[in-house]
Amino acid sequence: MRTFSYKVLLLGALVAVSPVTEAQTSAPPSGHEVELVVTYTAERSNLVTNPILWRQGAAFSLSGELYRGFGVGMNINGSRVSNIAGTGINLTTVTTTFGPSYHWSPKSGRIAVFGEGLIGESHGLDSVFPSAGGAQQDYNSFALQVGGGLDLRTKGRFALRAIQADWIRTQFPNGTTNVQNSLRLGAGIVLRLQRTKR
Repeated sequence: MRTFSYKVLLLGALVAVSPVTEAQTSAPPSGHEVELVVTYTAERSNLVTNPILWRQGAAFSLSGELYRGFGVGMNINGSRVSNIAGTGINLTTVTTTFGPSYHWSPKSGRIAVFGEGLIGESHGLDSVFPSAGGAQQDYNSFALQVGGGLDLRTKGRFALRAIQADWIRTQFPNGTTNVQNSLRLGAGIVLRLQRTKR
């Protein structure tokens, strides 16, 4: 099952990257874009009841427009928190998601807003995941990511991702519900690449 999910994510990445390849081998611009984004992230999560914890990390995302603002996107996020609630337990997660996205910008082009709904896998490691067979140090979970954000654009290729907010749902074993709902906030730098026709 793990091998299958990685193949699906790899296929998604190739689809998202294909507009970049087109831009290198073709002529006049079509107005469509590919965006590479690097952000700092902070993810608000909680244990089964309390306390609230913030995981710090970074994310890399790639999105490509296919038709009138609609496109596909991929996001890879890594985050970590140490010594949760003084227990000495750490948690590191690496989450990879892929799915549809939508970008919109007014005629001025000074701002851009976007939304996305992505699915994939979150890999938890260096922690404790209780299960019927005993505690495990690492675990692979289904991941759902839904959210959006706002970019402040310039005349050049770079833009500022002023805010990105995502709801993240994972299913790591926790001894009770085995479900986590987290809020991830991020901000960073956007590199915009022009997509061209064949």
